[in-house]
Amino acid sequence: MPGGGTPVLPSDVPRLRTLRTWHAMWVEEIDKAIALAEKRDKERRQGEERRPPTPDWVMEHGIGAGAPEAEVHVGGCYAAGHRTRAISRDQAVAAITGGVRACSHCRPDTELGLLE
Repeated sequence: MPGGGTPVLPSDVPRLRTLRTWHAMWVEEIDKAIALAEKRDKERRQGEERRPPTPDWVMEHGIGAGAPEAEVHVGGCYAAGHRTRAISRDQAVAAITGGVRACSHCRPDTELGLLE
């Protein structure tokens, strides 16, 4: 774009057609990339909307069938393992007062008002 902002294009038809084809190819690729990004964004939003709410309290279980309850956590605790299930506030209180360990990271015993 010497001098003024107008691009310098070749003057012959074959090279102009080649440039047009090349640019049309890139516009098509860009459109595909936009469509894919929009689809991913839509799927991510739908996943967030459909995700069940985080439970207030979870019970972590030990390994194996019939394993004992291992630890009570506040819902969303980063230290909770994968073997968890949602429990009610009353179940959390009963578990902790019954001897199930309270997570030392999220401190459900404090959150439940069992410790001050």
